Amino acid sequence: MNRALTMRIERTLDGLAVAAIQDALGVQAPALLRPTTDARHGDYQMNGVMPLAKQLGRAPRELAGPVAERLAAHPAIAKAEVAGPGFVNLTLADAWIAERLCASLADPRDGVPEADARQRIVVDYSSPNIAKQMHVGHLRSTILGHALVQLLRFQGHEVIGDNHVGDWGTQYGLLIAGLRADGGDDARAAALTLPELEGIYKQASARAEHDEAFAADARRELAKLQSGDAANRALWERFVAVTRIELDKVYARLGVTFDWWKGESFYDPMLPGVVDTLLARGIAREDQGAVCVFFGEWDGAPPKLAKQTTPFIVRKKDGAFLYSTSDLATIEHRASLGIDRGVYVVDSRQAQHFEQLFAVAAKLGHRMQLEHVGFGTVLGKDGKPLKTRDASGKVLTLASLLDEAEARAEAEIRREGLDVPESELTEVARAVGIGAVKYADLRQNRLSDYQFDFDKLIEFKGNAGPYMQYAAARVGSIFRKGEVDEAGLAPTALTLTEPAELALARQLLRFADVLHAAADTAQPHLLTDHLYAVAREFSSFYEACPVLKAEGDVRQARLALTALVGRQLRRGLSLLGIDAVERM
Repeated sequence: MNRALTMRIERTLDGLAVAAIQDALGVQAPALLRPTTDARHGDYQMNGVMPLAKQLGRAPRELAGPVAERLAAHPAIAKAEVAGPGFVNLTLADAWIAERLCASLADPRDGVPEADARQRIVVDYSSPNIAKQMHVGHLRSTILGHALVQLLRFQGHEVIGDNHVGDWGTQYGLLIAGLRADGGDDARAAALTLPELEGIYKQASARAEHDEAFAADARRELAKLQSGDAANRALWERFVAVTRIELDKVYARLGVTFDWWKGESFYDPMLPGVVDTLLARGIAREDQGAVCVFFGEWDGAPPKLAKQTTPFIVRKKDGAFLYSTSDLATIEHRASLGIDRGVYVVDSRQAQHFEQLFAVAAKLGHRMQLEHVGFGTVLGKDGKPLKTRDASGKVLTLASLLDEAEARAEAEIRREGLDVPESELTEVARAVGIGAVKYADLRQNRLSDYQFDFDKLIEFKGNAGPYMQYAAARVGSIFRKGEVDEAGLAPTALTLTEPAELALARQLLRFADVLHAAADTAQPHLLTDHLYAVAREFSSFYEACPVLKAEGDVRQARLALTALVGRQLRRGLSLLGIDAVERM
C-alpha cells in the first residue's frame, strides 16, 4: 500500500495539535479535537488548551493564542482562530483538501488506510435455532454482524464470521419423541420440511407440559442421542440438514455467508471439562446440587459483579449444561486457535450474561479481547416489539418479510417511473427491497429500539436505502451520458472554488475517519450518516455546479468530485452489505 495516498484526517490534525501544544506551552496534552457542528466555525474545534489553564496558572485564551499561531503555519490549515473561552477553531486550506482528494482518487482503497495493528477476530452473529424458521427476531444480529465483518475486514483484520447455531439440547429429545409419537419413520423423516419440523416441535413441547409419560420419553430419547445412539443421531442430522437448507436460502437472499458453523453440538464434548476446571480452581462451587460461580466470593471481583446475587450457573442440579458452559468452551476453543478478539452480536437483554461470561473467562486466564455488541429491539407500528407470529399464531418469518420488501420495492419503482428496464426489474427490486431493510436497521444507533414501518422503508428520498442506491446510480448515469471513463480519472491537481464544490469536498474528506470509527466502535450508523451527508451535498453540488457542461480544469475537478462520490457511496453500501444498482 502507498501510505502517501492514505490518511485519517482527524488523526493527522490531532497529531498536529498535540505537537503545537507541546511546542507553544512546553507540555504534553491531548488535543481534544472534534469536527465542528457549524461550518461557520470552521471544520474542526480543538479544546485541548482548556484543561491546562489551572495546571499552568494562565487564562485559557492566553494559552490558546500561541497554539493557534503554530497550527496556522501548517499547510493544511487556512485559519486557526481562538474562540469562546479558549477553543481553537480550525479551517482547512482549500488547496490541501484538493490535494488529499487527488490522493484518494488515485488510491484503490479510496484513501482509507488499514488499521495500525491487525488481529484475528471472530464475529459471532445471527445464531438461529435448528428446527425453527428464521423470524424477525434474527434480523438485527444477522444484518449488524455481517456489516461488522465487512468493516473489520476492510480495516485489514483477519475476520472469521461464526454462526453459533442452537443445534443441541432438550428440544431434540422432544422432536424425536414427537416424530415417533406421530407415527414417523425413516421415510417420513427423510421427507420432512422445516415448517413440518417446527409444527412437530410445537405440539411435542405443549404435550410434554401435561403428559409426564411423554416428557419422560423425550428425556430418554435425548439421553440416547447424547450417548451416541445411531438412530437418534441420524434423525438429529436430518433435522439439521432440513433446517440448513432453509437457512441458506435466507442467507443467500441477504448476501450473508459464514466461515464457521460451529454450533452448540460442536462444543458439547468439552462441557464436562469446563466444569471440572472451574471446580478444581475454586472459581465455581456446588450449591444445592448445581455448580455455580458466585462473584461475591471472589477476591478482587469487579465491584458491579460482586454486588450481584444472581450466580453464573454452569451445570444444573440434574446434570444438564447451559449456554454459560458452552460459551466458556467456545472461548477456550477460540483461544487455542490464536484468536485475539471475540465479538458477540447479541441483543442488549443478554448484557448481564456476557458481563459474567467475560469475567469468568478472565479469571480462567484468557487474554482474548471479548466484546458484547448489544442492540435494541425492532418495534412494530404500535411501538411494541415486532411480533414473530400473527393473530392466528402463524410464524412471521424473515423470508416473508423479505418477500414483502421486494414486492413493495417493485411497486414503488413502477410508481416512480424509474429508469429500470423490465428485464432487470426483478433483480433491481430485490436489491432495493433487501437493501432498504438492511439500511433501515443499520442507520439506527444499534443500542436504540426502532420502529419498522414498510410505508417509510421503501422511499426514494431522505435517509433511506433506496435513496442511497438512487444517488449511486445517478453518479453512474453522469459518466455514461458524458461518455467519460470514471475508472480512468486520475487528476494530479484539482481546482475547487465554488462553495458547493468545497462543501462536498469537505464531506468526502472524512471518509477514512468515518469508516474506522464505525468499525472500531461497532456503530455502522456512523457510516450511513456519512453516506447520507455525501448524497445531500452531492445533490446541492449538482444543482449549483454543471459537471458535463463545464470546461477545462473546472470540468476535470467536478468529474473528480463526482467520481469520489460514486466510489464512496458504492464502497460504503457494499461494506454495509447493500448492493448498488447501475440504473434507477
